[in-house]
Amino acid sequence: MTDYIQVSTTTETEHSAQEIAAALVEQRLAACVQVSGPVESVYRWQDKVQQSQEWLCTAKTRASLFPQVEAAIRELHTYECPEIVAVPIADGSAAYLTWLGEQT
Repeated sequence: MTDYIQVSTTTETEHSAQEIAAALVEQRLAACVQVSGPVESVYRWQDKVQQSQEWLCTAKTRASLFPQVEAAIRELHTYECPEIVAVPIADGSAAYLTWLGEQT
């Protein structure tokens, strides 16, 4: 078990995703943020099934930084209720995890 997590969020535009990614890395809240997309999302919102194209940000960081990562994402995000989900990194290459720790 490691002390690292991946945090994901989706945004409405590529620009917004890039803005969040840059802020997290610049503030040393994430070692790396990958931006993928567009992705198709299907979800229930305001009692209706919705479908939209979104951009996915996947940030690699320390578990202890999650509160600050969440706050930074919320500050920049345009959604009323953004996805901000963290999953543990169960294991990884020693070199990568060392680098991740050094960058955050």
